Amino acid sequence: MRRNLDELDARRLLGGGPVLLVSTSYRGRANVMPVAYAMNLSIVPPMVGIAVHPERYTTDVIRKTNEFAINIPGRDLLHHIQYLGTLSGVDFDKLELTDLPTFQARRVGTVLLEGCVGWIECAVEDMIEVGDHFLVTARVVAVQAEEDAFDDHWKLTDNDAKPLHYLGGNYYAMLDYVMEARIPKSAEEYGKRLDEAVAEQLELTRDAEEQRAEEDYERDEFRRREGFER
Repeated sequence: MRRNLDELDARRLLGGGPVLLVSTSYRGRANVMPVAYAMNLSIVPPMVGIAVHPERYTTDVIRKTNEFAINIPGRDLLHHIQYLGTLSGVDFDKLELTDLPTFQARRVGTVLLEGCVGWIECAVEDMIEVGDHFLVTARVVAVQAEEDAFDDHWKLTDNDAKPLHYLGGNYYAMLDYVMEARIPKSAEEYGKRLDEAVAEQLELTRDAEEQRAEEDYERDEFRRREGFER
């Protein structure tokens, strides 16, 4: 049975994507903030977007540095994610407080977090005001992933190597297993099959016409022999 929801629940229905830990650095101090709203924006060039609230410390740092890094955490960081979302980088050095191990990013001037299954380094292209958030559009400049976690797609064979997906509030989930869909036929192949079907139908029609003509001839011959036409 369907039930009506509040308009604000749309964000929950569209949720379920990987939760991200966005890391930034300014004047030698690194910060990290959980982000639930993210998306791919372009394939060529590769671009992504994240939505951040204008009052967040991370938003201020992104404005000043024009760069950030996306860390995709595994389940080992579940409780850290929730905790990091309750603190502000204005008041706390989150990385020092949580003692999370880090390593240096390849192309941007911040750190990446250990305990994650993927990392995306980003150079900011634009910040667009959208309602009560800013959509930060960014060009991807470097990407890494754990071999046990990703190979063209998330492998999902090891629970410790699965990305965490955010469901809202303090609820998270992991994907279960990979399913492979049947590859659709190309338009050319469908066209070829249609031509073959039409040709087959025409052949059947010709056969039917020849059969009918033969039957008519035999009937006429029978009538002639039996004298029906005299």
